[in-house]
Amino acid sequence: MTDINLRELALDVLLAVTRDQEYSHIVIRNTLDKYQYLAKQERSFLKRLCEGTLEHMIWIDYVIEQFSKVKANKMKPVIRCILRMGVYELKYMDAIPASATCNEAVKLAQKKGFHNLKGFVNGVLRNISRNLGRIRFPDKKQEPLKYLSVTYSMPEWILKVWQKEYSMEQVEGILEAFLTKAPTAVRVNPLRTTTEDLKRELEAEQIQVVEHDTLSGVLYLDHYDSLARIPAFAEGKFYVQDVSSMQVALWADPKPGDYVLDVCAAPGGKSIHMAELMHTKAGQCQVSDKTVKGMVEARDLTEYKVSLIQENIERCGLSNIRAVQADARLLDETRIKKADIVIADLPCSGLGVLGKKADIKYKVTPETCQQLCALQREILHTIQQYVKPGGIMIYSTCTIHPAENKGNVSWFLQEHSGFQLERQQQIFPLKGKNDGFFLAKLRKE
Repeated sequence: MTDINLRELALDVLLAVTRDQEYSHIVIRNTLDKYQYLAKQERSFLKRLCEGTLEHMIWIDYVIEQFSKVKANKMKPVIRCILRMGVYELKYMDAIPASATCNEAVKLAQKKGFHNLKGFVNGVLRNISRNLGRIRFPDKKQEPLKYLSVTYSMPEWILKVWQKEYSMEQVEGILEAFLTKAPTAVRVNPLRTTTEDLKRELEAEQIQVVEHDTLSGVLYLDHYDSLARIPAFAEGKFYVQDVSSMQVALWADPKPGDYVLDVCAAPGGKSIHMAELMHTKAGQCQVSDKTVKGMVEARDLTEYKVSLIQENIERCGLSNIRAVQADARLLDETRIKKADIVIADLPCSGLGVLGKKADIKYKVTPETCQQLCALQREILHTIQQYVKPGGIMIYSTCTIHPAENKGNVSWFLQEHSGFQLERQQQIFPLKGKNDGFFLAKLRKE
């Protein structure tokens, strides 16, 4: 394994995320795409080092500050990231000798031009490696929020929001789920294959496949290198989507002939799921007429996002769905009272998907949550006009933030008395199963 190069790549990723405020999943994906020639073991090492360091960053900084006179946030960004990577290796990658971790960190500091700080890096990491098992952490009984914040690397302000709504046991369960590695959930595309055939094909490629215990056509995949290297993915035989997110189409339960409007659809998973359901139901009725199969209009704001939707539509081979560029905040008078189903999966704080996008918890603030609430309400006020009398609107987010979820539903019902709430649910993340998610089903009288 080319350790030095891989650590340098990891350093570049961490700097892009923590210093330049780029999104971790995008930077990591782009890095792996750029270095496709890396062996599977090397790619796995790089991904784990980047994601693990970000996941545990508050805990890591707490440890560093026990052995450094300089606070982590006062360090040079390069040195801070090198130390963070080193501490993660020492704690969580015990197959690597501590001496190798320390030596490689020093070499990396020198390579990046910090010759004068190589002794500092060496001293801090070697001291931590000798004393890692004797570090004192906040007491769970005396400082419960501080304990949870450090142990699970979660900002305290988020914990305070959850503490007001949920028990400490629920909060800790959420935090444990975020730090538990989960397999990839996928939906089988019934237009291209069957569950049995897809499972057989994937297992032949040494991919671990487990069927969901209650949802048909849903599989969990593990022990694969990358989606791009799986032929069945390129052929549109399955779509990657979290189980919680799949509930949107299941709650909506579209019928053949429905017109569905998804106002913030990129990259298209919920829209494609809706189109598949309508296509399948029409087939079960032995109907071939396109109008009976219905139509899903998948909209989003930018040309790039619409291109993502179109790419997935083509990969999945669907004819009853179209991608359209539109601003959900602006009223489209041609669609007033036209939609049987409106999908409002709106921009949110993302506090339900921290297991996949750990850097969100360091970027989001109480102020950004307030701004998102205002945006969500602006969009909801506009798009409710598209729902036919008797039609439904599904409001959903991938967050665990009461103001964005139940708070917005309460506001909406007060502002729009013509709608009835049929059901709503806050889904909590479950270890190895699903993300956190919120849904509300509203019917227009």
